[in-house]
Amino acid sequence: MINLDERNKKIIDAVISKAKAVCPGSLALIGVNGSFMTGDYYEKSDLDLLILINDDKGWQLGCSMIQDDLQVGHDIYCTKWEDLQYDANYEHPNISKLMDSEIVYCVDEKYRAQLYALRQKAKEILEAPFSKEDYEKAERGLNEAQHCYAMAILSDDSSKVSEWAGGVVYYVENAIAMLNKQYFHYGVKRVYEELNAMKKRPEKLCDMIDRVVSADSAASVKEHITMLMKETTAVFQQVKETIPTEKKPVAVDTIGGTYEEMYSNWRNKMYLAAATGNRHLAFMSLISANVMFTEISSEVDIDEYDILGCYDPEDLYKTADAYDTILKEYLNEYKKGGISERRYTDIDAFVVDYQMNR
Repeated sequence: MINLDERNKKIIDAVISKAKAVCPGSLALIGVNGSFMTGDYYEKSDLDLLILINDDKGWQLGCSMIQDDLQVGHDIYCTKWEDLQYDANYEHPNISKLMDSEIVYCVDEKYRAQLYALRQKAKEILEAPFSKEDYEKAERGLNEAQHCYAMAILSDDSSKVSEWAGGVVYYVENAIAMLNKQYFHYGVKRVYEELNAMKKRPEKLCDMIDRVVSADSAASVKEHITMLMKETTAVFQQVKETIPTEKKPVAVDTIGGTYEEMYSNWRNKMYLAAATGNRHLAFMSLISANVMFTEISSEVDIDEYDILGCYDPEDLYKTADAYDTILKEYLNEYKKGGISERRYTDIDAFVVDYQMNR
């Protein structure tokens, strides 16, 4: 049996020797990560390396191969500084290569210092108090999971259902890690252990994931990813409610002109929809209006308005009247900010006023 430490040393020495021969100046340093760094290796473990290169010539050091005597595959993969710089911004939780690699060879100590500076940058981000920006980073993972969930639910092909369900699991795990401002140290083999140690997560997160990967039919997969998504989304909502939000006060420069725009864009469309029985026009007009209200309320301290609650497909006049009522209520926001609505008796009055205000 080949000694694994001896085998690993031969691989590392081969990389160093080749770098000197074919691309001198390209190799910056080599680090060991993965199972041989964490101590989780066994007789079939491959060697995971951080081979940090300075330029494109260094790609020659990359190689994938199979070691027949141990029946082990190795992926000798190179990493550029740009990749680690991205990792240092903590845009995803799979940054153990940057944070945990044990440096075993360094061409120049300046490279070690450069690597440690990137580690420090990531460490400062991880240790900073959880913020709105941190939530938004985590939410990107949740959004990806929701996309995969929708594709799985819509698919009739069992293999595609499994494929998209895998995406759900992957992005949920990443999103939860980001929600906790942590990264995965140990990889897939110990992901349940790491997830269970995180505070902000569904209570039975790993049990739900395990039900997904243990499901024996497409219908069962869909059932379990639905529960996983519901519980994960609920945790995100709970966290979101704890984040302090600073909204701008109602004023001319924050909402001035918005009432007139809402009136112009959708009020008459709502009554036209009622007169013509056009449910699509009424519904989509309310959807558009709701987007505008949501955008304003996310930045400005206004009251809440249930725009979509106006919709009654059986009575479009009632729908139009309900929207008109909300517009009138929204004028109270103008009053709070001392804003005057722009209203004219006719177009001539507008033209005179418009030309005077230059």
